[in-house]
Amino acid sequence: MFATLAPLHDLLDRGAQTLREVSFTQAFGRDLAEARQYCLLYRETEELGDLNQAWELYYNVFRKIARQLPQLLTLDLKYVSPRLKEVSDLDLAVPGTFRPGRPIVRIMSFDPVLHVLQTKKRPRRMILKGSDGNSYMYALKGPEDIRQDERVMQLFGLVNTLLDNDSESFKRHLSVQQFPAIPLSQNSGLIGWVSNSDTLHALIKEYRESRRILLNIEHRIMLQMAPDYDNLTLMQKVEVFGYAMDNTTGKDLYRVLWLKSKSSGSWLERRTNYTRSLGVTSMVGYILGLGDRHPSNLLLDRLTGTVVHVDFGDCFEIAMHREKYPERVPFRLTRMLTFAMEVSNIEGSYRITCEAVMRVIRENKDSLMAVLEAFIHDPLINWRLGTRESPERPSFSTVDRRQSIVDDVNLEHGIQPSNFTRHRRASILEGGGIPAAPQGVA
Repeated sequence: MFATLAPLHDLLDRGAQTLREVSFTQAFGRDLAEARQYCLLYRETEELGDLNQAWELYYNVFRKIARQLPQLLTLDLKYVSPRLKEVSDLDLAVPGTFRPGRPIVRIMSFDPVLHVLQTKKRPRRMILKGSDGNSYMYALKGPEDIRQDERVMQLFGLVNTLLDNDSESFKRHLSVQQFPAIPLSQNSGLIGWVSNSDTLHALIKEYRESRRILLNIEHRIMLQMAPDYDNLTLMQKVEVFGYAMDNTTGKDLYRVLWLKSKSSGSWLERRTNYTRSLGVTSMVGYILGLGDRHPSNLLLDRLTGTVVHVDFGDCFEIAMHREKYPERVPFRLTRMLTFAMEVSNIEGSYRITCEAVMRVIRENKDSLMAVLEAFIHDPLINWRLGTRESPERPSFSTVDRRQSIVDDVNLEHGIQPSNFTRHRRASILEGGGIPAAPQGVA
């Protein structure tokens, strides 16, 4: 806790630089300063009462901010970054638009309003005006290391090149959709906005609300049958889960694809694109060990029906080894996804696509392993700091802590995906089997 709070207090000591920071300091500055004093007092006396007083003050500030956050839907650059609002006609290229041999599209200005997305980390949607007259939309994300997304995009680019060079894959138009990923610092960056797309969560929510179906109907049915679900044995949980599946259709996405198609021909094309893109991303995501594939991290293109993955924070099977709720499946293939494939289910275009992609990947395993090796020899900061121990006692001094962090990091033995990449990936690329993914609710 203290290691997290100390740099935040240092930011407050620096003084407010924008009108938004002035407002925050006026509202919470006194309580936070008092809480810091209690922390310093606890450092000297080690009295638990001082720590409890500090915690109470921090928690009161947290509750006030938590009540205000849902109402924060937009941010005006005039209040949060006046310098960014004033700049114009820059020499910088619009992120992700540079192409060799083509004119550089420069940044002309920034849209004065940022829209706050109502997701876990609340990224900001920002719009840049380019010198070509077009507007470019991005998601400003943090705190998150976008360098990992950048490298994943490099891997996707290599996979697309390999698929284009394979006659069977080229004939089927197999590819993974890419988007710009531009790191700005170790814990922030820009992600290119995927236009004309909706998350599966948004599509399912819209469909169920239009028919007055509870969004979490499956969960409600499970709780109705077993209110103490968390205390059940594994077999009892499976029985409750099966009961919920038997009493719901799971065909929401299947009907969404039909209802949003303007004709039967359009529906057939969208369904084919959906099935093929899902097969490609399933195989590539499996090679990458991609986790956290909940419906908000899967996009569906409104025009083509292509599936697009976003948020690559959990790679190399990190999600399978987390302490709480570890994932057990290699990729997401629940009944809601398979029902949308129509009559053939996974035994038609989906299987053919998966086999073709895996064949191409295995034929070019050396090239793919070379890209994956980059994750080992230059590990990201969140892996490096994974084993860093907490300090013995809290420190609120103004001494530069960056050196202490570097000293604590063991670059050779930190949490790295080395074993995963060198052995697990090599086994898969040599022809190791893929474990079956169970059919889930959504």
